[in-house]
Amino acid sequence: MISLIAAIGKNNEIGANNELMWRLRDDMKLFMDKTMNHVVIMGRKSYESLGSALKNRTNVVITRNKDFHPEDVIVYNSLNDALEHYNKGDEEIFVIGGGEIYKQSLKDADRLYISYVNAAFPEAEVFFPPFDTSLFKVIDEFHHEADDRNEYDFTFKLYERI
Repeated sequence: MISLIAAIGKNNEIGANNELMWRLRDDMKLFMDKTMNHVVIMGRKSYESLGSALKNRTNVVITRNKDFHPEDVIVYNSLNDALEHYNKGDEEIFVIGGGEIYKQSLKDADRLYISYVNAAFPEAEVFFPPFDTSLFKVIDEFHHEADDRNEYDFTFKLYERI
């Protein structure tokens, strides 16, 4: 099962200067809880923005750079090769960014875990690709108000392909 997990701004923003534009601790906890002990697939820039591999997950990095071989990740030169290797059985694998990797994997996604951040970020440089919501049904949803741990309101939706 291929799942995409992302937090996006009002205009599908996901990043600027190779960083997230917000800090939502409860959304980060949701991300950790959902991806723990699973395969996470990301682009090279997303990996570099993290600073290291995510603990207790199999970290897979997609890059065309043949000289990129950090010790703490598994490197593939194409998303299709990584998906072919890891998308077996009932195991849920998570695509965690960035924009190009989301765009390439959206057509294969079985689930979308999307946190909609209630703010716009005009400085954004990277965006989550638009998707046809009629191809998915919402199977879980909740709203979280801004508080001392979360600088913006956000609404989480879990979509499953119909």
